[in-house]
Amino acid sequence: MEEVKTITEWLKTDKSCQKSYSDVRRRYLEFKEDDWVFLMVSPINGIIRFGKKGKLSPRYVRPYRIIKRISLVAYRHELPLEMSLVHLVFHVSMLKKVVGYLSLIFPLETIEVNEELTYEEILVFIHDRQVRKLRNKDISSVKLLWQNQQVEEATW
Repeated sequence: MEEVKTITEWLKTDKSCQKSYSDVRRRYLEFKEDDWVFLMVSPINGIIRFGKKGKLSPRYVRPYRIIKRISLVAYRHELPLEMSLVHLVFHVSMLKKVVGYLSLIFPLETIEVNEELTYEEILVFIHDRQVRKLRNKDISSVKLLWQNQQVEEATW
């Protein structure tokens, strides 16, 4: 009986040690209605979701708005018509909160990408000018605002 007691004590200590390791990595996520989240794309072999396949497939799909909280771990989303075959309710483990400003996210339809996977930047206007003086010469700089960028992302 004493050996059984010592074995159960060892098992309890081992279980508490494993629990402390797992609790360090565990994150409790909670979202509210009208929050924006990314949806995780599950990499299952042989299944092509969201039109991508292979090593370069995205881990998360563009941000979507949460309509309703179903339970502690399930949320209903507002999905577009092209995703009508996907279920509207997702588990919290499939979500990632959008950090940043949604105005910085541009839909790919507005940017015209050519065959070389590049696009042409179009100048909107000149935001600022400055002249830096060195010992022997003056260097003029111009701050430009491009078409698919915000004012904060203007380049010199």
